[in-house]
Amino acid sequence: MFLKNLPLYLFFPVLLLLSSTAIAQTKSLKITSFGAIADGITNNATTIQKAIDKVSKSGGGKVIVPPGNFMTGTIWLKSGVTLHLELGARLLGPTKRNDYAVVPDRPAVVMAENQQHIGISGQGIIDGQGQELMLDIFKKLRSGEMVQDTIWRVKRPGGRAMVLNFKSCSDIHISGVTLKNATDWVQDYRECSNLVIDGITVQSTAYWNNDGLDITDSKNVRISNCFINSTDDAICLKSENPALGCENVYIENCTLRSSANALKFGTRSDGGFRKVTVRNLTIFDTYRSAIALESVDGGDLTGIDIQHINAKNTGNAIFIRLGQRTEGKASTLKGVYIAHVKVEVPLYKPDQGYPIEGPPDHLRPGEDKMPKRPSHFHIYGHPFLPYNLIPSSIVGLPGHPVQDVTLEDIEITYGGRAKKEIAQIPLDKITSIPENPKAYPEFSMFGELPAWGFYLRHAEGIKIKGMKLRYVDDDFRPALVLDDVNNSEFDGVEVLTAKEMPVVLLNRSEVVLKGLKMPVGEEMGVRRSGY
Repeated sequence: MFLKNLPLYLFFPVLLLLSSTAIAQTKSLKITSFGAIADGITNNATTIQKAIDKVSKSGGGKVIVPPGNFMTGTIWLKSGVTLHLELGARLLGPTKRNDYAVVPDRPAVVMAENQQHIGISGQGIIDGQGQELMLDIFKKLRSGEMVQDTIWRVKRPGGRAMVLNFKSCSDIHISGVTLKNATDWVQDYRECSNLVIDGITVQSTAYWNNDGLDITDSKNVRISNCFINSTDDAICLKSENPALGCENVYIENCTLRSSANALKFGTRSDGGFRKVTVRNLTIFDTYRSAIALESVDGGDLTGIDIQHINAKNTGNAIFIRLGQRTEGKASTLKGVYIAHVKVEVPLYKPDQGYPIEGPPDHLRPGEDKMPKRPSHFHIYGHPFLPYNLIPSSIVGLPGHPVQDVTLEDIEITYGGRAKKEIAQIPLDKITSIPENPKAYPEFSMFGELPAWGFYLRHAEGIKIKGMKLRYVDDDFRPALVLDDVNNSEFDGVEVLTAKEMPVVLLNRSEVVLKGLKMPVGEEMGVRRSGY
């Protein structure tokens, strides 16, 4: 029954890959037959490349990495070739920056451009050796051999490397392998088509900006059965080409952990995101949002269907943002369906104790009069100041609202414990919250918010069909705050905990409330203002 309901385009990569698999059986060569040495020191890039080139010219097949530690510089995958890593095989990225290819974009251990019918398979490991590589990069920066371009990139200098970087390729199959320890994004598939990623493991917390899996301006993509533990966003769809965008993407049955966001569309969103389906994600120990949908660079975000998300110990549940960082074409965000989501937002930092934790989003330099947390909350020499937990949010712009978003069967539990002495936004001042149209989109971008459960601003056509909100410790704020939200309907919202009135605040908003349940009657718990 499930297969019957799948969009037809999802079968295209499978059919094409079946044909490429038939080609791949024509030849299999081991890299050791070309002289590759498994001592973990010798740079085997030349010998591995010879094997790839020969198999590609012979009509396609497998290049096999047998058990052992094989170091390499950048290698280029060619049409018809599957790089197969046997159990016990480890392909090691170089620890010297000069051993990577000189390319206009980011280099990687394995690269491909304008190739077809390619793949990586097996039970082996590709290890970028990120910590060792960064020692060499910083050595070169200190000596002047490499030049640091801007101060803000001190912790994320240029010259870092990925594990996989594929561009303008088609009919790609990545399965089974483990990808580790990049110094940049772990893998990026840019302007590719007919891509299948199945059953891979990503363990990459070696350095900053380690997105686990990036899909950039690609179409006809299927991602399934993956485990991703990354320093930065776990699965991230991006669009940097206004003429393209990500389209026809299916993601299912993945487990995600991140010191940033688990599932994110953006930040770059020039071309946008269309026809994306997500099913069955398990998320844990994630610093920012379980789901972050961002349209801020002129693209269109539409046709999004996300269901069955279970997130524990995660800093935020749902963040939906329509912004405008650039001049020209306005961004749009409409046609989103999110259902069957359960999230637990803890009181404390969700990713504390991981090798690289998320940065202090709530750092507010200069607010010396505010009570500080104990010294062990100091990060990078700055105090990690107290803040009240930030709710989920749907936020557009004045005169340019988020449109047509449906949330169904949503359950969010917050740690609570908000304090007025930390921050309080009087309910008659909620329009003073900054709009920040050009700011980098993140759930904490507005600072303190006046709600503890859900905050909506500049939106229309919002439908909520069954939502449960609760906190563990008391919170003085309303559960729901709606500001400039119109033509919307909330049916079956249950606020299970409340300390002060109102429980729901509607400001400049026209919303139909049906089946609203809370500890007090609706006549006491709902306040309407602004109209």
